[in-house]
This record gives sequence, structure tokens and C-alpha cells, in this order.
Amino acid sequence: MGQWKATWLTLALAVTQVPGLAHWRNWLIDGVTMHLYDVLKRPITTEKSNKFKDDLRQYAFEVDDRANKQQIKEAVETAFKVQVLSVNVMRMSRKRRHYGRRVIYKPMWKKAIVTIPMNQRIDLFEGV
Repeated sequence: MGQWKATWLTLALAVTQVPGLAHWRNWLIDGVTMHLYDVLKRPITTEKSNKFKDDLRQYAFEVDDRANKQQIKEAVETAFKVQVLSVNVMRMSRKRRHYGRRVIYKPMWKKAIVTIPMNQRIDLFEGV
């Protein structure tokens, strides 16, 4: 197992030396490492998330399915220049939709609730 890891790391380092292939380096290291800006997909603005934002300073984001709590924390701290106190992650179940007699399913997705200190805010959500 250690030999394969060393081979992957060698390949990852070699790829970064080739122009145009540097973006593959993170994927090659361990298969789930992502760029910080690939973790967050979109902010979620609903009545419930707006209430959490105002009362508890909790912000909701749709995140990549492969992202973990640490990656989400780093992405929010880097993108919005705030301190993150906690991250709660949940998988949202797929939804069934009917188009006439045809039934399709919307895919599952991952949602993250990020808590920041009371003296900070994320300007992206203000005024929404």
C-alpha cells in the first residue's frame, strides 16, 4: 500500500511540472482532495436559512458530494474571510417529480450549515 501511495505522489509531483496539467495534482494525491473553490456550489436562500442567518449566524451552502467538514470550513474561511466555529453537513434525499405519466428523480445533494461568530457576517447574504 505504501508503495502505491509513493507512486501516486511521484506522479502528482511530475504532473505539476508539465504546463497545463497542474490542475490534476490535487486529484492524483488521494482522489478526494479538491480545490477550495470547487467545494462550495451555491448559497441556499430560503425562509428558514434567512432566519438562521439573522438569529444564529448560520449560513447554508450546497457543497460538493465528496467534500468533508474540514474542506468546507477551509473553503468558507478562504472565500469569505471569516472564522468558522462549526460545520454541520447533511445529505438531502432525492425528490420524485412527475411529468405526465413519467416519473423522474432529482439527484441527492449535500448541504452544509456553517456557523460563524456573532461579530462577523458574510456579505454575500446581506440584503437578500
